[in-house]
Amino acid sequence: MHLAQYYQQFLNFLKQLEGVAPLALRLYLAPVMMQAGYNKLSHFQDTAAWFGNPQWGLGLPMPEVMVALAAGTEFFGGLLLIVGLATRLISIPLMVTMLVAAFAVHWPNGWLAIADSSSWLANEQVLASAEKLDRAKSILQEHGNYDWLTSSGNFVVLNNGIEFAITYFVMLLALLFMGGGRYTSVDYWIAKKNQH
Repeated sequence: MHLAQYYQQFLNFLKQLEGVAPLALRLYLAPVMMQAGYNKLSHFQDTAAWFGNPQWGLGLPMPEVMVALAAGTEFFGGLLLIVGLATRLISIPLMVTMLVAAFAVHWPNGWLAIADSSSWLANEQVLASAEKLDRAKSILQEHGNYDWLTSSGNFVVLNNGIEFAITYFVMLLALLFMGGGRYTSVDYWIAKKNQH
């Protein structure tokens, strides 16, 4: 048997499992989206105030409506992603929420979500955070129980850049083109039933 035949067998095997990748994307994204929606709903008035305020917020029109749309899209969209129902359709408004988050909220902070001054993507804000983090650590080492405080992990500075929002956007874009997944989504079984 030639190498090309082995490779073709491998591709045929992968075809049977092609629903695993969209399933993994859906199950990764669902809790992220649902938590974001839940947070907006749980703090509806505060979120609406932030959405609407032009000085210290986003300055969006009709902030209560915008919060309801964003929260509903994220929360109920996450539920749909879990089961793989209307995957392609719900991916579109979820991608819109990620683009709004990336460019209306996170853009001024650059790419990095977590400040890493050694990164080639570090901007001025990230570079300045290194000194602040060192100072915070020295204060905690001097006045706090530093070993206990760091027993769950190192301290970091949240940079709040576009990294996560754009990553989620790309994952949703993949779902838009792939769909919910072969064998692993309600979408697949609905389409299969409609073929008969």
